[in-house]
Amino acid sequence: MLIGELSRRTGVNAHQLRYYEAQGLLEAERGANGYREYDENAVLRVKQIRHLLGAGLSSEDIAYLLPCAVGEAPELLGCPELLAAMRSRLQRLDDQMDRLAQSRDALAHYIAAADRMAGESHPLFDCAGQERTPA
Repeated sequence: MLIGELSRRTGVNAHQLRYYEAQGLLEAERGANGYREYDENAVLRVKQIRHLLGAGLSSEDIAYLLPCAVGEAPELLGCPELLAAMRSRLQRLDDQMDRLAQSRDALAHYIAAADRMAGESHPLFDCAGQERTPA
């Protein structure tokens, strides 16, 4: 099938399909006319890629995991290297979530402090930090 048909069948635009190919996630043969030609397995492969991207995996992670993928969802066949890679990615996500939670807490603190001070004006500075001129 040509890239347009693969795009229609998977709901993934042709630009993304070409990106998946460039990343080594998807394979296409070239016809005599130079057009990409995909086999029937490409539909399943694209669906697997989309699910794995939805799990927050990078294209590099996915390239490593795809040989172990079975089914559309997909299920991943466990092997020690695969499990180690997924655990490492999960730890990175947990670390990012911790940093985001800390940033959120700090921002909420600043908002609460600003709300408390909302009615008060500083005698020397306005809200933009500009010096007030005495009247």
